[in-house]
Amino acid sequence: MSRTAAEKRAAFRALHSSGCFALPNPWDAGSARYLASLGFKAIATTSSGFAWSTGRADNHIERDIILGHLREMVDATDLPVNADFENGFGADLAAVAESVELAIATGVAGLSIEDSTGDSSAPLFPMDVAVARLEAARSAIDRSGGDTMLIGRAENFFVGVPDLDDTLARLKAYAAAGADCLYAPGIQTREQIEAVVAAVAPRPVNVLIGGTSAFTLHDLSALGVRRVSVGGGLARAAWSGFMRAAQALADGRFDGFEGAAPGAQLNALFLGDA
Repeated sequence: MSRTAAEKRAAFRALHSSGCFALPNPWDAGSARYLASLGFKAIATTSSGFAWSTGRADNHIERDIILGHLREMVDATDLPVNADFENGFGADLAAVAESVELAIATGVAGLSIEDSTGDSSAPLFPMDVAVARLEAARSAIDRSGGDTMLIGRAENFFVGVPDLDDTLARLKAYAAAGADCLYAPGIQTREQIEAVVAAVAPRPVNVLIGGTSAFTLHDLSALGVRRVSVGGGLARAAWSGFMRAAQALADGRFDGFEGAAPGAQLNALFLGDA
């Protein structure tokens, strides 16, 4: 039986109350349904994975296309969906609030707002501007009923400004501005993770593991992390398999298909979801 948006949001919020859960990032309905079949409790969109599936670079997709993608992902499974909502799709506070309201209307259970500008010469919004944008998102969520989770993202380590002190200051400010969960993609060491968890406690923290890592989910749970996402990691893994097979085919060989998922298995999976 399908859950309502409110039920999904309640379930998603409950996942953040204790323990640590994996939050995988599918890029289309098919990958979302496969992840649901494995028993994951929630999923998150990936701006990069979706962009690549459309033949574009990350952060080069228009808001209306992203909103359509969010609706597709929400409808694909009965799982709560966390939206990678980039920097809020708004040049000013009113536009950020409008975009967040539109995202909430798609049925997502949570959405993240990052503080990156897309301008390599000034890659981060000044902290006061970033905080105001989070506050605008918070107000939009509260007007809708307040049950959609807001995730505040400090992008320092992703945009070439790996200043841990500034990252911590930003995350604390975003928590004070109403973020329900905090996220600093790109931090990698035990010391960095512990510092982030301590800085915003008791708010939950998301850690990104986008490639091979010495950490396990158990390790991250022991560090106080509440959830672990993989960003474009799954999409890149899928692209890697496709690229190897296609390159072999271009060379006149067919060995790139070795180990490919059987069509019958995929049909059975999606017939079961029909």
